[in-house]
Amino acid sequence: MGFARTCSVALVGVEGVVVEVQADLEAGVAAFTLVGLPDKSLSESRDRVRAAIANSDAEWPQKKLTVGLSPASVPKSGSGFDLAVAAAVLGAAERIDPRAIADLVLIGELGLDGRVRPVRGVLPAVLAAAEAGYEQVVVPEQTAGEAALVPGVSVLGVRSLRQLIAVLSDEPVPDEEPAQDGRPDAMLAGLLVPGAGVGTGLSPDLVDGPDLADVAGQHVARTAIEVAAAGGHHLLLSGPPGAGKTMLAERLPTVLPPLTRQESLEVTAVHSVAGILPPGEPLVRRAPYCAPHHSATMQSLVGGGNGLPRPGAVSLAHRGVLFLDEAPEFSGKALDALRQPLESGHVVVARAAGVVRLPARFLMILAANPCPCGRHTLHGTGCECPSSLIRRYQARLSGPLLDRVDLRVEVEPVTRSDLLGQGGRGETSAVVAARVREARERAAARLDGTPWRVNSEIPGHELRTRFLSAPGALAAAERDVDRGLLTARGLDRVLRVAWTIADLAGHDRPDAQDLALALELRTGIARGATPVPVGAGTGEWG
Repeated sequence: MGFARTCSVALVGVEGVVVEVQADLEAGVAAFTLVGLPDKSLSESRDRVRAAIANSDAEWPQKKLTVGLSPASVPKSGSGFDLAVAAAVLGAAERIDPRAIADLVLIGELGLDGRVRPVRGVLPAVLAAAEAGYEQVVVPEQTAGEAALVPGVSVLGVRSLRQLIAVLSDEPVPDEEPAQDGRPDAMLAGLLVPGAGVGTGLSPDLVDGPDLADVAGQHVARTAIEVAAAGGHHLLLSGPPGAGKTMLAERLPTVLPPLTRQESLEVTAVHSVAGILPPGEPLVRRAPYCAPHHSATMQSLVGGGNGLPRPGAVSLAHRGVLFLDEAPEFSGKALDALRQPLESGHVVVARAAGVVRLPARFLMILAANPCPCGRHTLHGTGCECPSSLIRRYQARLSGPLLDRVDLRVEVEPVTRSDLLGQGGRGETSAVVAARVREARERAAARLDGTPWRVNSEIPGHELRTRFLSAPGALAAAERDVDRGLLTARGLDRVLRVAWTIADLAGHDRPDAQDLALALELRTGIARGATPVPVGAGTGEWG
């Protein structure tokens, strides 16, 4: 009779739970029993492990074998337990020393030939192991760089079960044939899942990607883009087709600052679980950009799927940009499902298989036409949409959702002089990004010691009691509240935007002009205080 144990990690959303893998050998009819609430893919590991051990020059024990996954109450899925199960079986059979694997965390799928294949979610799994106090992990060689991002953990990357046996038994490590250059590596097939990205990509480089200088005119909308990037404010761009709404939204990621180390780990963990982590780039350093089609379902936006929910578009855009083009064409239920993550910064998805909490701190941009034909606000173009149809179309963006949008800008058609370059070339993304970075640094210095990072996260109570505006600056906002133009939430969001404008302008606190611009960007009512950057490349506001 033999017994051995080791550890692996079960992922629930993007959070990991350390699972103890126990193997017990007893005299009796040869059989392999796997217990501990495994799903179908995990139950199939019995055949994969048996073939992998036999093809790794190790003898399969001809006894009654029971493998238990503890705690049994935690749902376990996927093929990432294969390596731990094989190690536990070999330890129980005394092919390797059971003490050598007792404090190891092993993650990886086994091929029938004994090769160790990479799996998704290695980073959050290793993070969970580190938080539980484990210091040594074994992962597939292709994901060793991803696992090494976790500080304080010793990572061993193996290419095959044969190599792992040799390392644990102090034997010469055999060389495994690497993939040939120029040929596809079938071992990477488990890392990328086609169709799992929901229109997700990483922000393009400033050198080769789209640039704000490509946008002709649109000074007010460009100001709104800069304010949104500096303070993390949600933005609605409304206007006729061809005015440049999509161009502006696609260029917002180019002015966002690089992710911090903690933010990079959060984004990388989500992308690793979703199967959209770029090969060769274990750490995501740029803000993600997610632009789902308007036919997207509520589950694809907030998370869902069979069994335990998987990350949706709001989580794939975590610490980045979620762009909803043709927003009124989205399902009303799908749009209203965004209201909670917009406030809380996370989404809790409850299903029969369990409850999953997913991060969802994103910057949302909505683009909408004024009517179904898009010509309602144009003069002399013959919009034939009846007024009742226009009202129904605009009402698809519900009031509670729009109340959570800080900036609402009317994007006017581009004039001939702007389109032909007669109005001067706008500032580049690099110039605007430098101003945004300075504004965020001012906000970070002010918010040092608080749980908030940008102005859009500051609670309204703190804005009214701790972070006060200049005396008399709130007069216009107070009148709008009395007239019903602003709700209590709307007033808080105007204050947040005003602080961002003050940071961009270098003011110690918002004054009347900063509040006037914040109100104009919120209500669309002209206040005579719309500053635009003056002097391309000077970084000045005037």
